[in-house]
Amino acid sequence: MKRRLRVGLLWHTFGHPNLGVDALARANSALIRRAAAMAGIEIRFITLGTPTRPGIDVPPDVEIGPHPSIRQALRGRSRFLAEVRDCDVVFDIGEGDSFTDLYGARRFAFQAGTKLAVLATGTPLVLSPQTIGPFAAPHHRALATSILRRAKAVHTRDHLSTEFAEALGVRQVKEFTDTAFALPYEPPGPKGRPRIAINVSGLLYAGGVSMRLDYRALTHSIIEAFSAVGAAEICLFAHVNGTNLPDTDEPAIDLLARRFPQTMRIQSFTDSTAAKTFIAGVDFVVAARMHAAIAAFSSGTPVVPIAYSRKVNGLFAGLDYAHFVDAQSDDLERATATILAAFQQRQQLAQAVAVGRQVAEARLDAYVDELALLLDQVVSHHPNRIHEPA
Repeated sequence: MKRRLRVGLLWHTFGHPNLGVDALARANSALIRRAAAMAGIEIRFITLGTPTRPGIDVPPDVEIGPHPSIRQALRGRSRFLAEVRDCDVVFDIGEGDSFTDLYGARRFAFQAGTKLAVLATGTPLVLSPQTIGPFAAPHHRALATSILRRAKAVHTRDHLSTEFAEALGVRQVKEFTDTAFALPYEPPGPKGRPRIAINVSGLLYAGGVSMRLDYRALTHSIIEAFSAVGAAEICLFAHVNGTNLPDTDEPAIDLLARRFPQTMRIQSFTDSTAAKTFIAGVDFVVAARMHAAIAAFSSGTPVVPIAYSRKVNGLFAGLDYAHFVDAQSDDLERATATILAAFQQRQQLAQAVAVGRQVAEARLDAYVDELALLLDQVVSHHPNRIHEPA
């Protein structure tokens, strides 16, 4: 009799306007699916967390589940809790970097509260590879520590998060890499004139992150420098879509396209796979969004990430890739010089990317092996929870 599991995907959102979140959902579910096949387990998924927008392409084995509601929970009529109880295991990816209090108390409360809800039902909770912390408030740190220690497994995507979790006394932590490295894409066709793709972050362009680098000035500087060379087509693209989100990229790109009419404004992508397919077809990328940088790196495209937080530095440093701008320490002159030199040396960057891709792929293989063991344990240790065929 074939073993079956119902797998909850907490904070995995297919079709999220932030294409990085979409990439995590698609890639992590694919890796879990691969691990289940290795273990001889048939699975079906249900998403739990941010709702998916209508008309989004979703894999056929994925059911779109409910958004958590505190009001419903207090009334004892929470569909979220009912669906969690009906899962055999819940994988929580925390939208990549949301298990922290950097984004405010309300967002932390949602992240922590949903994890506590899973633990309260007795359903095994697995933290998929993500950034963990920091937690500035002592009571937030204490609550996060309790959650991490009670989870069945804690997986990180960079050594800084691993060290942070270990410092909290979390013993079941293992480090892999960002699952978006596994996102599929269509291989590029023949190339013509060289194309430089600049991923503009609306968040950084609006000054939404405290850092030394003047990102707005840097963006203007590199567009002007590449335009002066005139040997390549300059493309501007978003990795966070929409016009009503606080950190969306599109308004900033529209402003830049008007200011620099020599650039090409790329139409927004429907999902992360489409974005990665575009990125794979260009010659050089400057990426202010981490998952735009990952899309470039994992498709073999020379890229200079703009590292504005430890999640970016830690991830690429762990792949022995030193070709990034450190926005917390670099000034405008140094950052501009780094990017222009990288473009001239893009063949060397491509070689460094190839080495780093091998490291990432090996870590993803190890992650899949770990998942296969974990899913087998869920079957073996919780036989009363296993979904048998109808």
